[in-house]
Amino acid sequence: MNLMLFSPDELARPLPADDPRAIHLREVLRRTDGAPFDCGLVNGPRGKARVIARDPAGLRFEFTWGEPPPPLPPITLLLGLPRPQTARKILGEVAAIGVSSLQFFRSEKAEASYAASRLWTSGEARRHLLAGVAQAFCTRVPELSLHDSLAAGIARVPPAPTRLALDNYEAAAALADVALAGPPAVLAIGSERGWSARERDTLRAAGFTLTHLGARVLRVETACVAGLTLLQARLGLLS
Repeated sequence: MNLMLFSPDELARPLPADDPRAIHLREVLRRTDGAPFDCGLVNGPRGKARVIARDPAGLRFEFTWGEPPPPLPPITLLLGLPRPQTARKILGEVAAIGVSSLQFFRSEKAEASYAASRLWTSGEARRHLLAGVAQAFCTRVPELSLHDSLAAGIARVPPAPTRLALDNYEAAAALADVALAGPPAVLAIGSERGWSARERDTLRAAGFTLTHLGARVLRVETACVAGLTLLQARLGLLS
């Protein structure tokens, strides 16, 4: 936890002693009263905080705010819904790398039961996003949505001159070589079992170029990290 994040409604009330952030502050950072630590307001500025009181209700803080971090990279990740344990990894890693929007969809080759996981129904998914953002020392949280199909996900994608879909089987060019029209961009990645023929047709009809990351077949979470990093580098967004 490189940056301790707070939502606006938490600033005026004490942080309970059993909150994971309070435990981290006490057992990992070992901050005594008055000692500053890095903090951030969700989707707002970064700054410093210090403990000014400890009472039965929890820890009370004083905040000093600075400037907000830069905007998120103008990239949307459109991703076939994977197994919940894989999705947990992806949420944190993608939030740390940085995208403006993360759009999951129920793909034709994925198990329908994945969408019923507590990950999506209990607020857990957002907690993984916040953990990834804090790891990256950022406050900006990507938009997160879950759609019933690839077509429904594409309908939510903002206009973008660069639309790419990773595919090991029918792509003609590598992501390192394919022509890009510039940001903003959309990167689509299928579920763990890949694209169906109908989904490939849907992607092509929506203006997506099929591309690949090389001959090796990667796990979905690895493809997300590698694809987003390479795309950001090619679009000049890593400076």
